[in-house]
Amino acid sequence: MFFKSLLLASFAATALSAPLSFLKRANPCFVTGSVALPAEVSSGLGALSAVTCNAKLQVAPGVPDIVSGGIAYSTIDFQKSSASPLGFALATFKTPTDPATADLATLQNQLNDYLALEAGVRSQPGTSALLAKLKGPKFFLQFQIARVQTANGVTLDVADTVDHQLTKVTNNAVGASASEIAQVTALAKQV
Repeated sequence: MFFKSLLLASFAATALSAPLSFLKRANPCFVTGSVALPAEVSSGLGALSAVTCNAKLQVAPGVPDIVSGGIAYSTIDFQKSSASPLGFALATFKTPTDPATADLATLQNQLNDYLALEAGVRSQPGTSALLAKLKGPKFFLQFQIARVQTANGVTLDVADTVDHQLTKVTNNAVGASASEIAQVTALAKQV
């Protein structure tokens, strides 16, 4: 009788655990930590499915180098610059005088790197200082994409508009100078 009960319990445990294993989602290669991601970040992970990782290089505590569209995060890493995060973004993520002629795919791949880095950093404990700094370049890339789309006549949701993105950039401009803020504000008028 004991053996039958043990056998039934074993089958029941196996049967119950099988469907649950299908429900568990594997984290993307850049989400390596144990901290739960906020809904706003985790909901965007599907859009980053083409992002890959280079585990041979770490770009933030516990986060491997991230690659989107052939652009490695390590090649556009604001942490390597002595400039403020916004100053780095202004120098690195430029658009032509006419934003309609900008390479939107490149900007999107650069943004994908920063979005993936943000998710990776958020998954690690004790990274709030780094997170605060990386938001400047991330929001600046979103701002540049909004400028390019607006210049190309794309109708954007309110949260994606140049003005909304400008507010995000200026609110997250850790260590930025008045001159850097003025440069971004001037860019907002060039659409």
